[in-house]
Amino acid sequence: MDHRIVMLGTGNAFLPHGRHHSFAMFDGQHIIDAPPTALIGMRRIGSSPADLRTIFVTHVHGDHVFGFPFLLLERKYISDREQLLPLRVVGSPIVRERLTQLCKLAFPGSLESILETVVWDERAVGTTDDGWTWERFEVHHEDAVDPHGYRFEHRSGANFVHSGDSGPCDSLHEAIERSSIAVLEMGFPDWVPSTHHHKPKDVEALALRCPTPLAITHTFIDEATKFETTLTKEFPQLPAHVTQLSDGATIVWEKDAWNIKNSTDVF
Repeated sequence: MDHRIVMLGTGNAFLPHGRHHSFAMFDGQHIIDAPPTALIGMRRIGSSPADLRTIFVTHVHGDHVFGFPFLLLERKYISDREQLLPLRVVGSPIVRERLTQLCKLAFPGSLESILETVVWDERAVGTTDDGWTWERFEVHHEDAVDPHGYRFEHRSGANFVHSGDSGPCDSLHEAIERSSIAVLEMGFPDWVPSTHHHKPKDVEALALRCPTPLAITHTFIDEATKFETTLTKEFPQLPAHVTQLSDGATIVWEKDAWNIKNSTDVF
């Protein structure tokens, strides 16, 4: 079976030119986070919120969850009006509280009925109906948003890590070392004085000691644009098994390995 990860966004919170907020869908029915650009990201590949079966939440910063009310609103009034299709939200205990609060703030009185149909799953380890086992682990980011990464493995053998937002930490790097690929954030340039995101020098250091292919998302770098540069359009030079993704990139499981198809022309 050819599993597929589609990067519907690859930008950080500041939305560099040519990028939506970092956002991944796999096998057409599971998404990792629900950023503000989630619905438009799905629209531009012809995907419907009614297709979703699982939302895996890494943490509750706005650029990762503020699209959640819009996904529910669309399902309720357009693509799942009978509210018959299942939806599971996987995340730490803070997730249900924050997302429910967010929905009430965004559309008061409109989403209560569909919120009641959501299955809230706080398990750190579990398996989807189509055979993906997940394990959630703590990462190094702002404690107030309860940050986690995920490792996924299908019964077919396909597996990958998604870092969420995290600076270098043992839990994340250990998961990457035992996986076939990692979707890894690179949210800050080297000169920012913070350890809460990977920087190019951190990605390089990890790549030099770990052979796992790294697919970079949540980046601060503009795609080619005619507009004034947001921060930079210069890509760092990184080892050959590091791919700096663009929106629309697909990562396909073929012949027991992941193949990255990266193109700025998809959208």
